[in-house]
Amino acid sequence: MDTMAERFERLMPHVQVYGPPDGHPRPAVLVFHGCGGIAGNMAMYAQVAAVQGVRVFIVDSYTPRGWSRKFGGNFVCKGFKLRGFERSGDVLAMLWGLSRRYEVDPKRLMLAGWSHGAWAIMDLMTQELARPGEARLADPDPKPLDGVRGLFLAYPYINFLARSVTRPWHHKPPVFTVLTLKDHLASYRQSLQLIKALRAQGVSVETMTLDSTHAFDEEGIDKTRIMRYDEAGLQSTLDAFGAFTKQVLL
Repeated sequence: MDTMAERFERLMPHVQVYGPPDGHPRPAVLVFHGCGGIAGNMAMYAQVAAVQGVRVFIVDSYTPRGWSRKFGGNFVCKGFKLRGFERSGDVLAMLWGLSRRYEVDPKRLMLAGWSHGAWAIMDLMTQELARPGEARLADPDPKPLDGVRGLFLAYPYINFLARSVTRPWHHKPPVFTVLTLKDHLASYRQSLQLIKALRAQGVSVETMTLDSTHAFDEEGIDKTRIMRYDEAGLQSTLDAFGAFTKQVLL
């Protein structure tokens, strides 16, 4: 089982970095892709934050494990590998490592996740991080979460095996979530029920609802029968991402 330092050392060489080319400590957004791997839309979101003077780190959870996007689609998307609880260690380890870098302001951090990435972030929130083995790490520690000012969650997976459905959050940063009316992985009604439960726990949750499918913001997703690319929806989500980043980090 990895320590936080070991997991960070495995992940960091494969992270895509955006932002001002200087060494000043700046606020940062950590981006976690969906189960299909890093798609082209991730760079679009990164650029929105980068022009605001924010550093963005797109975390690849597959390459360090020797997995391809095809492998992820066949095994992670189907729940056979790297479920949200397991991947939550990637989120915590990246927070731990980046908080120690001179070019990152550890008090102004934001987590952003799409689908499976949002699942991993949300599962992290359900853990006290006080015992070895939590987040599948040997030395979990909640301190790296102290600087997290917000969570941006796009069409989060909140169905079978998602811990937020049955467990309360121990860590409660403000949340902005993008929901879709035609999400085949979790009904809109399910999403609203979970949001209601989170609000009852004291989590501040703001929502934006689109008449779109899961993964609507990924060009080329139309090759599937149940997901459709929505250019207008993508633009709305880019705008919301930029506004939320500014709200919580600047």
